[in-house]
Amino acid sequence: MAETQRNEAAAADGRRLAGRVALVTGAAGGIGAAIAHRLAADGAKLVLADVPGSPVADVAAAIADAGHGRPVVETGDLAQEEAAGRIVAATIEAHGALDILVNNAGGGIIKPFLSHTPETLRTTIDRNLWTALWCTWHAVPQMKGRGYGRIVNIGADSVRNGLWDHAAYNAAKGGVHAMASGLAREFAADGITVNVVAPCIIETPQVTAARRTVPEWVAKFVSVVPLGRPGSMAEVASMVAYLASEEASFVTGQVISVNGGSTMQ
Repeated sequence: MAETQRNEAAAADGRRLAGRVALVTGAAGGIGAAIAHRLAADGAKLVLADVPGSPVADVAAAIADAGHGRPVVETGDLAQEEAAGRIVAATIEAHGALDILVNNAGGGIIKPFLSHTPETLRTTIDRNLWTALWCTWHAVPQMKGRGYGRIVNIGADSVRNGLWDHAAYNAAKGGVHAMASGLAREFAADGITVNVVAPCIIETPQVTAARRTVPEWVAKFVSVVPLGRPGSMAEVASMVAYLASEEASFVTGQVISVNGGSTMQ
């Protein structure tokens, strides 16, 4: 009955995510903020999560200023099970459901493998893999209980093309990719789809700043992209929005690259 009512509300609203509740992690800026803006434009009710001290509240305010509902903001270290559980619970408390989980929290420490320290290796795994694992572990029972869910992990095209200085980062993101296929098979009968969006170099604020300070670094990573440019954050967000929608109901267990052709199949 609730699902029928939601579908009727979405049809009346005209936006494909109307009535859906989405939790976006790592939402304080860059790709995460772009995803949040896109899901809000598509009608989702949002909870935005990021680490304490991040400008995630500013993203929520910007979404409200754009004429959408003001997202709920939660902070915590999602690499810790307690924080992930608390934020998933807060989403349920705020909106009564959790339909869409976007595991975007991450951040790579990109350097030659032997330049890493035990601390930077642990941080890379924590930021990228444990955040996704814990959030998913807490979200899936909620989705399973309602017979519906969309989980979209933000992976990395570097897992496939072996970019310079990405070995440790790829270890973490490769786990994110592999987790999705296992979960997709395990929970397909529960109405839950699990997919990965794998970007290549994207024109984030960090990349834009790097163009000024280390242009040769940016050029090196753009050189593997046949389209000859970084992707835009909006291009990544559009794929996430599709996978988060009912239109993608027959897409699960997939790694979908948004990469300008830097890897091809």
